[in-house]
Parts: sequence; C-alpha cells; structure tokens
Amino acid sequence: MLLAIDCGNTNTVFSIWDGAEFVATWRTSTEWQRTADQYYVWLSTLMSLQKIEASITDMIISSTVPRVVWNLRVMADRYFNTRPLVVGKPECALPVDVRVDAGTAVGPDRLVNTVAGFDLYGGDLIVVDFGTATTFDVVAEDGAYVGGVIAPGVNLSLEALHNAAAALPHIDITQPADVVGTNTVACMQSGVFWGYIGLVREICARIKTERGREMRVISTGGLAPLFQQAEALFDEYQDDLTMHGLTVIHKYNKEFASE
Repeated sequence: MLLAIDCGNTNTVFSIWDGAEFVATWRTSTEWQRTADQYYVWLSTLMSLQKIEASITDMIISSTVPRVVWNLRVMADRYFNTRPLVVGKPECALPVDVRVDAGTAVGPDRLVNTVAGFDLYGGDLIVVDFGTATTFDVVAEDGAYVGGVIAPGVNLSLEALHNAAAALPHIDITQPADVVGTNTVACMQSGVFWGYIGLVREICARIKTERGREMRVISTGGLAPLFQQAEALFDEYQDDLTMHGLTVIHKYNKEFASE
C-alpha cells in the first residue's frame, strides 16, 4: 500500500491508499523537531487501532517545510524499507509541465494540486486552496502549471488582527448574520468573511480576463465550504485534492520508471 504524506505549514496529513481508495487518513500538527521514531510510533498506533494490517510498500511526500522531510525519509527507510518519492526533487517526475520564470521554486503542494485538478477536471482551471496561505493556481489547457497568486490565509489574517491590535480578541471565522456588525466580534467576522469573498471573486475574475477564456474554479481546504455557502464562488469542491494528486504522481512515476 501507498503512504501519501502532505506536510503543510500548519498540519501534516497521512493517508493510506490501497490502489482503489484511501482506507485511512490522519492529521497531526507540523513540527520539524519530531523524529522518525516518533512519527512511526504515532502512525503504527493509529494503524493498529483501525486494524490496518497490510504493509506499506511505497511512500510519497509533498512538503512545504523542508526540515520535516529528512525525518520522514528516515522513517520510510528504517521502518518500511522504502525510498520515498519527494515532490519537487529531480527524481520525482511530474505528468504536467511547469511554466514559470527560470529559477523560480514552486511550492510542492501547488504542483500536486495542479496535477490533481487536471486529472479530475481537465485544463483551464483555477485551483483555490484555503491553507495557511490562500493560493490560486492556474492550470493551462494542456495541464501545465503557469503561475498563480498567493494571499494571506484566513486564519493568518485573524491572528494578525488579534496580535497587532490589543483591543481585538481572537475569534473563529464564520458567516455573520449581517454585513454591518454591532459588536467587535461581529465586525471582525464580517470584515474577514466578506473580505475573502470579495478577494476570491475579484482575483478569479481578473485571472479569467487576463487569460482571455472561461475557466473552472476548483476549491480545496477546510474553509472552502464555508465561503461557498454564501456565494457561488466555486464550480467544484474537493476536500482530498492534494492526496489525489499524490496518488496520480506516484502512479506516473511507477509507470515512468518501468519504461
């Protein structure tokens, strides 16, 4: 079975793929200090609790935190006797082109989302990912990654408001009852919620105008459904878009290596 790992700035997701479906998915906080042994104890315990007995034979990693990759590599070698594919490394081939300025390093998560989006929906896409940052990735007609937009993440914006203004509390994001708030919390929720509605709509509209064509907008990330319930911002929502992309890249490399 394949162990797919998506390591983001805030959380790391582990999913086990049996070739047809994900049989288990777990999430933990991203901590670069965590050792290979700690990862394995945590993972093997969860596998045991869910009675997953089949062995892991392959591993693929997408990580926006480079320091985490080393210990995940050690875990793969020490406990699963496998060498993981790491998205963004030369030995990990992609089934799509990357057309950006020379010398530009594109986040592995954005490449994986591009692969997944093209596999599921074809080209001419805008993939909006609500993570630590809110990213917009543009997928060309032939599936190539051709650039995008990076904006502050929703929770990052809330933290910045709380940390920079002593009188403003820490709040959770939700759709406010009214646009005009009548207390501090409601005012903050309205500003962030409707502000991001406007941000997503405007950036997607400008991308479409610049590209000169209609494009489907695909969303992923935990907060996407919250914004979709207020406005028809997205054509499709995929909670496991990144994980799907990892399975596609793994399969491509297996086939590529056998040629």
